[in-house]
Amino acid sequence: MNFLSIVYGLFLISILGIYWSVEGRSLRLWVLVIASLVFYSSLQIQYVPMLMMITLVTYYVGRAIGAPMDWRIENDRWQFAQQDWDRRRLKLLWVGIILNLLLLVGFKYVPFLLETIGGGLQWTLAETHADWIRANIIAPLGLSFFSFECIAYLVDVYRGAPATKSFLRFSAYKLFFPKLISGPITRFHPFATQIQTLKFPAASQLTEGLWLIACGAVKKLLIADHLGTVVDLIFGNVERAGSGDLWLATFAYGFQLYLDFSGYVDVARGSALLLGFDLPQNFNFPYLCTNIADFWRRWHMTLGEWIRNYLYFPLGGSRQGLLRTCLNLLIVMLITGIWHGAAWGFVVWGGLHGLAMVLHRLTDALSKRWQLLQGWWHSVPGVLLAWMLTQAMVFTTWIFFRLPDLRESGRVVQRLFGHTADVQFAQKVYVETLQTDRLHLALLLGLLLVAMTIAYFIHRHLKLQLHLSIKMLLIPICLFAAWLLAPNEAPPYIYFDF
Repeated sequence: MNFLSIVYGLFLISILGIYWSVEGRSLRLWVLVIASLVFYSSLQIQYVPMLMMITLVTYYVGRAIGAPMDWRIENDRWQFAQQDWDRRRLKLLWVGIILNLLLLVGFKYVPFLLETIGGGLQWTLAETHADWIRANIIAPLGLSFFSFECIAYLVDVYRGAPATKSFLRFSAYKLFFPKLISGPITRFHPFATQIQTLKFPAASQLTEGLWLIACGAVKKLLIADHLGTVVDLIFGNVERAGSGDLWLATFAYGFQLYLDFSGYVDVARGSALLLGFDLPQNFNFPYLCTNIADFWRRWHMTLGEWIRNYLYFPLGGSRQGLLRTCLNLLIVMLITGIWHGAAWGFVVWGGLHGLAMVLHRLTDALSKRWQLLQGWWHSVPGVLLAWMLTQAMVFTTWIFFRLPDLRESGRVVQRLFGHTADVQFAQKVYVETLQTDRLHLALLLGLLLVAMTIAYFIHRHLKLQLHLSIKMLLIPICLFAAWLLAPNEAPPYIYFDF
């Protein structure tokens, strides 16, 4: 059941009718749980029991971690009981974390590990097993997001947040179908607070929910999927493409990935609003930021928050000196790269972002010492240079994200400069298939960037928003245009693979 399909539209309308017609919070949560199981079953029914088991185990481990200490202890034994209780809670936390990580490693990383070991030790049997696993076992959709939310819940309870005593409430949170496959990553306690105050959305919320769905449809079907056609054609013919073509595909993929994922999040947040829930935003104009740290505060924001709270801060954050801070940044970005996929390209992508974060932190430290350097970065030429350097780094590293096989991505990087296209490449790709030329496609990407800049200026500086009546008028127009002009075969969301 694709988010942007007639089947999903009918499913959502049916669920909304049942959901808001029943009385009582518990009944509505049951509707959510059943609807979420139906939604996931339409994609991968074989993994529904496993998701329920993870949910059940995480729930009970959370209950055990949050169980209070027995205070009926003699005063002279209280200190020892406190230490035993703390050790027990820490062991339970690690049990919960390890179980979730083992599940993640088992489905996503075993083939990669076997292939790496087999290649390093010339062990062909390991490579054969890796190929068999990759061909016969498909990882559950949304497993990475699912596991990260479970880990966040257990850590929050360990840190003092109350463990829920309602399995129904926890299941509704974990299986909530708008965010089940690709987020946004949501913490339990803010979600549970919304359950407590659940009520039928006001007219403005209903309009905003439908508007978000319409915007998501335009981003995905009208723009991202068509850009994906360009990217596939060029990256699928690297040996015949010229340097200009590869640069075009690189920037096109950056916009495709952003519009594809942010479009998914828009539909997820819009669907949630219709159900009375406000999911967190995941993007805040990331291609307009002027340093890599700000990029990660505005790109996949819920993942960035997870990384800071559950990886970066436990490692020491920036509290233990500049060198330790740089090491922590490099570690968390490498883990972020590995989280995205089991391939060396993702490791390289995360490592390059880690190095960029380290370079930014060192530059920031120098700027605080030298007022002249700090003044330069705040000047108009300095801001423009910082933006260009940041986005050049972000877009070029997308090559390793799009082509995680280092042989393929390395071939693209080698041909980024000084290579001319095959004689028939332009004719076959641009004229016969795309029915346009490279210049017009480059101008389209430029117009996308200009549109983002204007939207950012209106939203951030002028604080202006479309009136509800205008949104209501545009919603059917956007949905119809997306449906009419979408490619014949719309590809799945890119982040479904993660």
